[in-house]
Amino acid sequence: MLAFAAVFGVLGRPAAACPFCSAVSQTLRQEMVAMDAVVIASATHGGATRNPDTGEVEMKIEKVLKGDSLVSLGDTVKAIYYGDVESGRRFMLSGVDPPNMQWSCLPLSERGEAYVVNITQLADDPLKRLEFFYDYLQDDETMLSRDAYDEFASTPYPVICALKPRMDHDQLVTWMKDPELSSDRKRLYLTMLGVCGSEADLPMLEQMLRSTQKSTRGGLDALVACFLTLAGEKGLPLVDELFLNNAQAPYADTYAAIMAVRFHGTEGQVIPRSALVASLHHVLSREDLADLVIPDLARWNDWTQIDRLSELFIQANVDNNWVRVPVVNYLRACPLPEAKEALKKLEEVDPESVRRANTFFAIPVPAKEPAPNQSSLTRPESTKIAQRPAVPTKRSPGLSQAALPNAGVSLEPMKPAASVTPLPVVAAPIAMIVPMNPWRLVSVLAMSLATLVIMQYLLLTGGKQASEA
Repeated sequence: MLAFAAVFGVLGRPAAACPFCSAVSQTLRQEMVAMDAVVIASATHGGATRNPDTGEVEMKIEKVLKGDSLVSLGDTVKAIYYGDVESGRRFMLSGVDPPNMQWSCLPLSERGEAYVVNITQLADDPLKRLEFFYDYLQDDETMLSRDAYDEFASTPYPVICALKPRMDHDQLVTWMKDPELSSDRKRLYLTMLGVCGSEADLPMLEQMLRSTQKSTRGGLDALVACFLTLAGEKGLPLVDELFLNNAQAPYADTYAAIMAVRFHGTEGQVIPRSALVASLHHVLSREDLADLVIPDLARWNDWTQIDRLSELFIQANVDNNWVRVPVVNYLRACPLPEAKEALKKLEEVDPESVRRANTFFAIPVPAKEPAPNQSSLTRPESTKIAQRPAVPTKRSPGLSQAALPNAGVSLEPMKPAASVTPLPVVAAPIAMIVPMNPWRLVSVLAMSLATLVIMQYLLLTGGKQASEA
C-alpha cells in the first residue's frame, strides 16, 4: 500500500492553479458543493439548550441555501458547538447524511452571513466569481479574507490573468510592502502584479531581489517570476547573477529561482524556453543542485548537454550520486544517436544506476511548447492546485526531484525525503504524465507487500525463530 501510494502520489499529482499560492483550507463555496444541505440558523435559547454530554445546541433554520428538499424554513435542528452561544446568534450549518442529518456549524457575523448568502448566488463563471472574492482579499474580518485568498489560490492562472482590468495596481503594491504580510499572500499579490504591472515596477522589484531582509524577500519564487514577467528575457542575467550562477547563493534562494524559471517554461509565455534553459545550464556547474534541473532540460527538448551530463555521471561520488539516474533518463529521452552511444558508455561505469532508471521509469516524454495566449475560458477545469512542498532551508542529500513542486514527469528515482517539509507547487499543466510499466508496478507492489507481511510476522513473534517459539 505504501509503494502504491508513493507511485501514484508522484505520477498522479494534479497540476497547480495559482502557480505560487497554497490554499490554507477548503473554501466555503467548495464546502457547500460537498454538503447535502446548507442553512443559516440561529440559536433558540443560547447555551441553555446545550446537551452537556454531546455539546449539541438547538438551532432554528432561518434560511435554506441548499437542500430545500431535505430541510425547511423554521425546522429545529441540533449541531455541536462548544463556544459561547447567545440566544439568536447566527450560524452557517452544513449537513450531511440525510435523513439523520449531521451538522457542522460556523458562527457568522452580519457581514459574514451576507458573504455566505452571496456565494450561493454567484454565476457559474470562474472570472465572475474571482471578481467577487477580489473585494475581500484584505477584509478586516479574518474569515472572509482567508476564504477569498483560498479562492484565488485554487483558481487557474489564466483566469487570474483575465482579472487584469479589475486589479488595482497601486493597492497591490501597498499590500505587498506590508512587513506583516504573510509569504503566501505576498506570493499571490506578486503573481497579480506580474499581470497588471509594467517595466516601471522593475526598479522596485530589483531592489527587493537584492535585499537581505527576510521580510522583503518573502515569497522569493513569486518575486523572481514577477520580475521576469515584467522584464522579459533581459531580466535573466540578474537572476543568473544572484541565484543560478552564484555558488554562494543559499540553496533555498536557488531553489526559488528554479521554481520561477519552471513557471515561465510552462505558463509564463513571456520568455522563450531556449533562453530559460540557458539559465538552467548554470545550475549544472553546482554538483549538489544539478539534479534539480536535468528533468527540465529533457522536458523542454534541450539536447545540447549530452557531453556535460555524461561527465557529471562519471564524476559523481557518494555525496551526489543521485544525479546519475536523472542523467540516464535524460539520455533515454534524447532522440539523438549521440545519446544512445553515451548511454552505453555510462552503463559500463555504473550499470546499477542504468538498471534502476530502466526499471522504475518509463522513457520520459518531452512536454509540448505552451500554446500562446491561451484563453482562461478554455483552460481545463481539472487544473487545480496541488499541495506544494515548503522551500527547504538547505540542500539535503535526501531531497529528490520527486519531492519538488514540479508537475509532470519525474526523471529520477525518489530519494529519502525526511528533511523535506510539505509546501507549494508551480503550475505545469502541459507537462505530460508518463505511466509506469504495469508489470514493473505489480512487481514493486508484490515485493512491498511481502516486506510488510514479514515485518508484521516479526512484530507479532518478537523476532524469535520458529525453533525457539
